[in-house]
Amino acid sequence: MKKDNQAPSRLVKREVKKKQRNKKLIIFLVVPIVLLFLLIISYGVSVFFKAQQVVDNSFESDGRDGGSELREDEIDPNVDNVSILFIGVDQGGTRGNSGHGLSDALILATLNKEENSVKLLSIPRDSYVYVPERDRYTKINHAHSYGGAKATIETVENLLEVPIDYFVRINFDAFIDIVDTLNGVKVDVPYEIKEMDSNDTKGAIHLLPGEQWLNGEEALAFARTRKKDNDIERGKRQQQLISAMVDRAVSINTIFNIDALMTAVGDNMSTSMNFKDIVSFTNYGLKGNLQIESLNLEGSDLWTDAYYFQIDEQSLAETKQILQEHLGLTSPASAYSTEDSDDNL
Repeated sequence: MKKDNQAPSRLVKREVKKKQRNKKLIIFLVVPIVLLFLLIISYGVSVFFKAQQVVDNSFESDGRDGGSELREDEIDPNVDNVSILFIGVDQGGTRGNSGHGLSDALILATLNKEENSVKLLSIPRDSYVYVPERDRYTKINHAHSYGGAKATIETVENLLEVPIDYFVRINFDAFIDIVDTLNGVKVDVPYEIKEMDSNDTKGAIHLLPGEQWLNGEEALAFARTRKKDNDIERGKRQQQLISAMVDRAVSINTIFNIDALMTAVGDNMSTSMNFKDIVSFTNYGLKGNLQIESLNLEGSDLWTDAYYFQIDEQSLAETKQILQEHLGLTSPASAYSTEDSDDNL
């Protein structure tokens, strides 16, 4: 009888030990997952508040009451198509940050909600345009030195006849730090480049032709140089850099560099967007299949009292139409001129 009683007892003990082992295995697997989950959540919360702090500290009014005069109603980036003017300024390094300074790069981005698409227009810095701030024609990059973001926005709106809803201004230091935080960007260098660095040290940057990884200083030289081409090609290089930076930034390898990226931007950026506005733009990336198209203005060299870039009128008219349609301000049907309509009667 004792043996019969001992057999079930041993079976029970084996079952208990098996359950204990299973529990240990479950705990071994679950605990790291839970800890990782909590880490991601806590990290996400800290990043969220850090991002909000960075944006709050970087906020700067564009100096216009009620937004663009080319808008009839107040816009909501959650539902409306909007535009953002990116202003790269010739500051940072040895230049310091006093005064407005010249704009070294101007890129207008229009965002279309329904199409989940972005159009990037690079505006040559030497473009000969009318600057309302001074009531004169001069290089477009002078507008920023005359009146900062407000004067630049008014000049671009006058040129393209599209509303500028927001601006983002960034200097050399932020650009360099962002690229370095991304551990470099991969671009195709078209020809040998010898350029100064951000501290104006001549010949400090030497790049050979071909596809390669560039650090922050090298990427800045790549974006700025125009010794062997012109403003149009310079704009294309800047667009290539933006695409490379976006591709790099959305890489899974940079998820935990978000905090460092925000620190890199820090005091080197100013924007008229608030945190709520910026959060609304994440929908473009979350939808997937974001379409980015680069646009360029055609033109020719113009020599008067100095060198200027004369924008081609036909190219300008076509670009205006593309941007207006992308923002939903006009329909494709409106592209036909009155003269064309009369011919069809």
